[in-house]
Amino acid sequence: MSFRVGIVGFRGYSGAELIRILSHHPHCEPILLEHRADSADRPRPRGHAGPLRIEATPAAAAAHQLSAVLLATPHEVSIDLAPAFLDAGLRVVDLSGAFRLRTPDVYARWYKEPAVPAELLASAVYGLPEFYRDRIRNATFVSNPGCYPTAANLALRPLIQAGLLDLSAGVICDAKSGVSGAGRKPSLKTHFCEATENFSAYSILHHRHVPEVLQNSGLDEAQFSFTAQLIPAHRGILETIYVRLQPGADLLATYETAYRNEPFVRLYDPGQVPDLTSVNRTNFCDLGWVVEPASRRAVIVAAIDNLIKGAAGQAIQNLNLMLGLDETAGLL
Repeated sequence: MSFRVGIVGFRGYSGAELIRILSHHPHCEPILLEHRADSADRPRPRGHAGPLRIEATPAAAAAHQLSAVLLATPHEVSIDLAPAFLDAGLRVVDLSGAFRLRTPDVYARWYKEPAVPAELLASAVYGLPEFYRDRIRNATFVSNPGCYPTAANLALRPLIQAGLLDLSAGVICDAKSGVSGAGRKPSLKTHFCEATENFSAYSILHHRHVPEVLQNSGLDEAQFSFTAQLIPAHRGILETIYVRLQPGADLLATYETAYRNEPFVRLYDPGQVPDLTSVNRTNFCDLGWVVEPASRRAVIVAAIDNLIKGAAGQAIQNLNLMLGLDETAGLL
C-alpha cells in the first residue's frame, strides 16, 4: 500500500520536517507542491534533486494521483488552499492556526483578522489523536494543533476531566519555546543577535494559542494564565504548569489510565521531570510532576519538540490515521 502525499510550504521548518519524515515513511511518498516559485532553495549536492515537484493546484494533484495534501503554510494561505483541495476530493491536514477554533467570533478575537467561514471551521476535525482518534480516522479535513496547546492539553485535560484540580486557585502555564517556533521568515525578535543569550516573554495573556487550550481542556479563560517565552535554542518546548490539587488527587493513576495505550505520551516517575533533550527530534510528549502534599501544590512539566509533536510529526500521526495506516508509521 502506497500513497502520494503533497506538501505545500516545504521550505519552512515544519515543511522540512514533513519531507524528512515522509522520505523514510514505509507507505508514503512526498511530493512537493510549489506554491511560491520565486522562493529560493538551499543549494543541493549534485545528483540529489529531492522529491518530485508539481504546481500547488488541485488539477496537478489529481494528475499525479495524490491521496492527501499537508499545508505547512501561513493561516491566510491555508484559508485559500484548503477548500480547493477538499473540493477536489483530497484529504487535507492543515498545520496553520486557520481552522483550529470552532467559531468565527473566537477566531476573529484571537487572530485579529476577519473570521474564517463558519462552515470551514465546523468541517475541520481538531487533530490531537490522544483525544480525538476516532474522529480523525473518518475525517477528510484535519486541523493540526498548535505546539503550545499540544503540550498543555496533554498535561491538563486528564486531570480536569477527573476533577483533580482546585480550579479556584487557577492554572498557570509558563511555556518556553525554541526560536524555530516563530517560523523561518526573519524578524527582529528572531534575529540571531536578538535571540542568542537572551530570554524574553511575549503575547502575555493574549497569545493566540490560548483558546485552543480552553476549548480542549475544559478550562475557562479566567482560570488559565499563559505566558509564552522565547529561549535561545533551535527547537523544543518545555511547559511548567502550576496547579493546586483536590485532596487525595493521584496524578500517576490518572495519567496512567489516560495514556496507558498511547504510543507517543511518556510518563515519568513522580518527582522526576523531562527536559528538552528527552524529546527533541521525536514525536513524544513527556510528562513529569512534583507534588507538595501539605499545600496540595503541584508543578507539571510537559516537553515536546515543537517541530515534530508540535507540528510535522503530529501531522503525520494524523495522516496515518486518515489513510488507515499504523499510527506510528514513519515516527518510531
